[in-house]
Amino acid sequence: MQTIRAAVCRSFAEPLTIEDVQLAAPTGRSVEVTLEACAICHSDISYIDGSWGGDLPAVYGHEAAGKVTAVGPDAKGYEIGERVIVTLIRSCGACASCGEGRPTACESPYRSTPLSMPDGSALLQAMYCGAFAEKVVVDQSQIAGIPDAIASDVASLLSCGVITGVGAVVNAAGLRAGQDVVVIGAGGVGLNAIQGARIAGARRVVAVDMTEEKLADAQEFGATDGILATEPKPWRRLREMIGRGADAVLVTVGAVSAYDTAPRYLAPGGKVVMVGMPANGAKSTYEPVILAAVGQGMIGSKMGDTVLARDIPWLTDLYLQGRLKLDELISGRWSLDQINEAIADTKSGAARRNVIVF
Repeated sequence: MQTIRAAVCRSFAEPLTIEDVQLAAPTGRSVEVTLEACAICHSDISYIDGSWGGDLPAVYGHEAAGKVTAVGPDAKGYEIGERVIVTLIRSCGACASCGEGRPTACESPYRSTPLSMPDGSALLQAMYCGAFAEKVVVDQSQIAGIPDAIASDVASLLSCGVITGVGAVVNAAGLRAGQDVVVIGAGGVGLNAIQGARIAGARRVVAVDMTEEKLADAQEFGATDGILATEPKPWRRLREMIGRGADAVLVTVGAVSAYDTAPRYLAPGGKVVMVGMPANGAKSTYEPVILAAVGQGMIGSKMGDTVLARDIPWLTDLYLQGRLKLDELISGRWSLDQINEAIADTKSGAARRNVIVF
C-alpha cells in the first residue's frame, strides 16, 4: 500500500475533500499510472450530485493521462515510463460483447477496488478509474499509449470526451460522406461530435443549442449551420436550411426535452444516436408509429463504441496533422486543491473542458 492524495466524495451534492488515501500495488494484469492530468466530465458531476446513485465514499474522475509506474505480473504490452491515457473502458476480452469487438459493452463483472481509507475502510474506485487522484491502478485494457508529442493535459481529453463524440458519429452512427448531421448540444462532447462529422465528410453539420455563444463555438469546430433550440419548432428551421431532415441526430446532452424532440429532426431512414445521459428515472416520449413508417431508428452509444487499440492511434495522428482540435477544447487548468472551483466552473456551462493538472 502507498499513500496518495485524492478528491473524495463523502456526501452527494457536497464539495469534495482532498484527503490522503491508500492505493494498493498492481496485481494480475493491472497497471499503476502516475497521473499528470485529469479532465472533468459531466458524468463525474452527475455522480457527485447523486443523479445516478452509487456507493460512498468514492473517488471519481475517469478522463486522465500520465505515465506507467508499475505493472502487475500478468500485464503485457506496457513498460515503465510509457505515456498513456486512462479510460473507464474495462474489457475482459473473453465475453460475447468483447468477442464481437464491443469492449464498451463488456459483460464481465468487476468489483475489485485498489483504493481504501487510511483506517482500512472501503473507498470506491468510481467508474473503474478513481482518477481525481495522484495515481490510479487500473486493468491494462483501460489504457492506451500516446505519442510523446502530445501533452498530457491535451491527451487526457481523448480518454472520454473526444472518443465519445467522434466515436458516436463514426462508430455508432456509421456516417457516410455526404450525409447530413444534427448535433443537439454544443458542449464538450457535442463539439467533438461536430468535428467527428466534419472529419467523416458530412455535407451539413447543424448544431442545436440554447445560446448564440455555444453556436459560435460549434462553428469553430466545424458546424456549417446553427439553430437556437429556443426557436418555436426548430426542426422546421432545419428543413428550411438544408432542404431535408438529417441522416443522423446526435443527442449529446442529458436533457429529456432534447430526447423528446430529437426524432423530429430526422430524414426518412435516419437514426437518433443517444449519447447524453439523463438522471435515473427520467423518461422521454416519442411516437413509434412514425419511426416505423419511415424506417427511422434510435440507438445508444456508450463511450463512442470505441476500441482503444483501433481508435486512439488514428485520433492522435489526426491531432498531430492539425485535423483534430484538442488544445482549443481546454477552458482552464486547475490544481487538485482547486477541484471544487473547477467543478463549479464546469457546471456553469461556460467551459468546454476543465483539466486538473498534477
